[in-house]
Amino acid sequence: MPHNIARANAAKSWIRAHVEHVFAHQKNRFGLFIRTIGIARAEAKLILANIAYNFDRLIFHERAQAMG
Repeated sequence: MPHNIARANAAKSWIRAHVEHVFAHQKNRFGLFIRTIGIARAEAKLILANIAYNFDRLIFHERAQAMG
């Protein structure tokens, strides 16, 4: 594999790994399963799941900072 393609794949996989961890957390912890009628309802469900995830991460970081 050419060096430039390997470097591009590494950059893409780094981003993909971060995104996939977020969706896995939402699916496992919050039971995220989108089965709605219409894009607007699906977007609303994703937005609420993202807000819940962000609050969960905020609490995690606040606790870690308080612990030292």
